[in-house]
Amino acid sequence: MRELTYYVAVSLDGRISGPADDFSAFPVEGDHIEMIKRDYRDTLSDVGLRMLGLTADGSRFDTTLMGWNTYAAGFAHTRDPYPHTRQYVFSRTRGPADVADGIALTGEDPVEVVRRLKKEEGTGIWLCGGGLLAGALADEIDRMVLKVNPVVLQDGPPLFAAPYAPRAFRLERSTPYASGVVVNEYVHA
Repeated sequence: MRELTYYVAVSLDGRISGPADDFSAFPVEGDHIEMIKRDYRDTLSDVGLRMLGLTADGSRFDTTLMGWNTYAAGFAHTRDPYPHTRQYVFSRTRGPADVADGIALTGEDPVEVVRRLKKEEGTGIWLCGGGLLAGALADEIDRMVLKVNPVVLQDGPPLFAAPYAPRAFRLERSTPYASGVVVNEYVHA
């Protein structure tokens, strides 16, 4: 069965961006970027891949899940951020004209969509964000890869936006980088 992985950058205080989807406080240079290019190339946007002269091969992820706000955060650059994967955008208020061709816009229950996707053939399923979608899918997440950035944001969307409901994860690996970023990999306990 395929895994759902929540792979995301996060601040020391648990924010996945600043207010209004401001990601500028997260470092985009440093030795942790080499790890992303090597191990998580499938999570680089099409724009990023072209800038770096790279291609994604789908070996880690072939499906990307996003909430509306995560999808819309990239509009300044593209409306088709990860064309090398099957993309699902979750929204109950948007229509098909709001997304690029080939992107599945759905108002379905995210849990049902993920359970269906897990039964299909393929590589991993990437939960790209955001916190509301992660909160809805918390029980379905098999693995979390958190790029913990050495910054406190104090405001912005949380890693999980959901009512109190503890879930246990086991730390599998922690890799510190000279950039100050620490990549923590957890599996559902």
